[in-house]
Amino acid sequence: MEKKQIEQEISTIISELIEKMGFSVIIEIEKDADSEFSALVYNIKTSDSSFLIGQYGMNLQALQHMIRIIVRKKITDPINFILDVNNYRKEKNDSIIHLASAMADEACAKKETITMRPMTAYERRVVHLELSKNKKVKTQSVGDGEDRRISITPIID
Repeated sequence: MEKKQIEQEISTIISELIEKMGFSVIIEIEKDADSEFSALVYNIKTSDSSFLIGQYGMNLQALQHMIRIIVRKKITDPINFILDVNNYRKEKNDSIIHLASAMADEACAKKETITMRPMTAYERRVVHLELSKNKKVKTQSVGDGEDRRISITPIID
């Protein structure tokens, strides 16, 4: 199957599932420049975003999981994609990256380790990837379960 056909098939799967749930949507396909795997982002435009996103993005996470299962059953070619609703995930990632950079600067200024709030595995991954570009700090995940968080330690010469 060609790349364009695969993109269209995934878009159709997303549209059909969400419309069966009772929501009207428009799907925009974008290239995620921030992703290390250059994933496709299927951004769902809808006026019912709060239902699809859910509290702390939990519904969006579950929806993406279900759609990935359906896609894997229909399309054998490996494809990496991300589901978003009204750019929620993109804005959240930007916010996390901004916070992580500010905390890294603070750790360097104070010359001490700073620990971030608990985060999901996905959010921690975003922070680790972003701060891996900063040669003045190192990051480490600490804690267990829902209390797992990132500590940012300055590298002192």
